[in-house]
Amino acid sequence: MELLFVTCASLLAGFVDSIVGGGGLILVPALFAVFPTTHPATLFGINKGASICGTAVATAQYAKRVDMRWAALLPAALAGFGGSLAGAWLVTEISPQFLRKVLPVVLLAVLIYTLAKKELGRHHAPRFSGRAETLVACCIGLLLGFYDGFFGPGTGSFFVFLFVRWLGYDFLNASASAKLLNVATNLAALLLFAYKGHVWWHFVLTMAVANVLGSLIGTHMALKHGAAFVRIVFIVVVSALILKTGYDAFIH
Repeated sequence: MELLFVTCASLLAGFVDSIVGGGGLILVPALFAVFPTTHPATLFGINKGASICGTAVATAQYAKRVDMRWAALLPAALAGFGGSLAGAWLVTEISPQFLRKVLPVVLLAVLIYTLAKKELGRHHAPRFSGRAETLVACCIGLLLGFYDGFFGPGTGSFFVFLFVRWLGYDFLNASASAKLLNVATNLAALLLFAYKGHVWWHFVLTMAVANVLGSLIGTHMALKHGAAFVRIVFIVVVSALILKTGYDAFIH
């Protein structure tokens, strides 16, 4: 029964994550609910192990249909990997709890900005090219990679927002690009958790299959309905993240 519950949660998480990120909003609470006495690092390790599979498949699916800007994104993914390792190391030294009250405020600002700018992310018009685009993408990768390793909630959605706002991508291209960088940041964290023995592989294998299935469904819908659909899902997911992180920070 425990495996069935978390596998269903992994399916739904893969669906949401493949469109705009935020799958951890579903899967991590499900794992904590089912295994309340388990070390948090183990639950995070299970989450990373399952979600990286769906994210990798989503990246491959997007790459077939979206013109990925590989020259900028591959170095950015490498920067994200390094940033995530650094963040994961730092969280072993100091607590990230001070971010709990800041996160819902930042997410609220992102939501208000997105709602106010009606045309934000509707048209794909990259602002940079060549080295400038690579540099900006690497800054995004390093910054959010560090955040993902250190704290994590909302990383995928932050990737999408910054690719839209800073690089001028539409929501569909931003989501595709975010998936590639998220694979790198998840891989770094997963390697660290696995090295520390915090991954239950017998759970991960089943949950990964479900996550991939959800990811395939979500990617298909995003590609079919385009940037406007992804924008709507982004607004819904960020709103849910605000409620969840706000509750955790100020009520729970």
